[in-house]
Amino acid sequence: MTGILVCGATLAAALGACALRPWLRSRRGFGSMADEATFATLHTISRASPSLRAGLNRDSARKAARHLRTLLGVEAVALVAAAQDDEPHDGPPGGPDDGPDAPCGRLLVWDGPGGSRHAWAVLRHARPVLESGRPRVVGPDVLSCEDARCRIRVAMVAPLSVQGRVEGALAAYGGSASAARVRAVGEVARWVSSQLELAELDSSRARLAEAEMRALRAQISPHFVYNSLTTIASFVRTDPERARDLLLDFADFARYSFRNPRDFTTLADELRSIDRYLLLERARFGDRLQFSVEVAPEVLPVALPFLSLQPLVENAIRHGMADARESFRIQIVARDAGAEAAISVEDDGVGMDPGRLREILAAGPLSAGRERRGGAGIGLANVDERLRQVYGDEYGLTVETAVGAGTKVNLRVPKYSPGVFPD
Repeated sequence: MTGILVCGATLAAALGACALRPWLRSRRGFGSMADEATFATLHTISRASPSLRAGLNRDSARKAARHLRTLLGVEAVALVAAAQDDEPHDGPPGGPDDGPDAPCGRLLVWDGPGGSRHAWAVLRHARPVLESGRPRVVGPDVLSCEDARCRIRVAMVAPLSVQGRVEGALAAYGGSASAARVRAVGEVARWVSSQLELAELDSSRARLAEAEMRALRAQISPHFVYNSLTTIASFVRTDPERARDLLLDFADFARYSFRNPRDFTTLADELRSIDRYLLLERARFGDRLQFSVEVAPEVLPVALPFLSLQPLVENAIRHGMADARESFRIQIVARDAGAEAAISVEDDGVGMDPGRLREILAAGPLSAGRERRGGAGIGLANVDERLRQVYGDEYGLTVETAVGAGTKVNLRVPKYSPGVFPD
């Protein structure tokens, strides 16, 4: 916050607070002129930020441009996006910028008067900046205008960079270009670039979350699908009624697991899907597989990330039953723990080495997915990572296990967390 305050004060001082004076006169008593200018600058910045966090596109540029023009106190502002390698520019057909040597880029928005006279040349003004990454000032000799009433005489163009790549340019048009105003345009362009970097980070996180969801769905092994259908087929002649019930259970499980992704579900829905999964596995393994579910009614509506428990149950069966004794038991418990729901998935299977478990969780879901030693990695690591992302590091999985001693996976879910609701 300190850095933002300094930036705001610097911008206000550099611009002489010219665009803010009418507002300041109506706010006497708020503080000194410098305090009020700083507050107004920060207020303008806060209004431009949300749209820029959506990335650099026509809609976000349109929403942010008027705030950037107010912030800079200039006649007009234009935002340009650098064209991709296979993307042509979109200058006016037949205009001076049309042709084989036309500048590559897209004019996203022109905000302010004079667009009919000057907007067509924005791409030409921005091209050197897009190519070099260095700011430039375009003087009156280039910005000649036949309209004597036009107040646009100069353009100050600064690059918008994301992770070292020039993604666009900010062009400010006005009547003069003092050193202070040029610096202000550069500072605002750097601030816009920081918002675009945050937008890219948000997008990267979304792509990672989607990749992890695909990994979880890949965890629902094709072997399970094949084995379930084979088991159902085996009952078609001997017990058609059971075959029908199992087929309906399989359809319900598949519908829940493979539907369009959503961020959150309820504990009740997750347990209902697990019940279908266990019934299908029980039909395959017979009395070797024993399971029980103990749930406090008051925690059934609790929201939790989609597919948080099913991978833990599948891991328990796939890994825990390896070389297991004649019987294998899995127990799911969900209890009311005050402000939280305490959930555990416990089995009496082969267990695993605690050191190996720490390696799996530390490596993360993608590394665990690549290794998949015994099928124990991807589900545990993925669920652990997602719980920490949603609720914080204190809500990661805790696992009690040892070789030959079974495994118990514990997790806690807040009954209420801001922004966490089932769809």
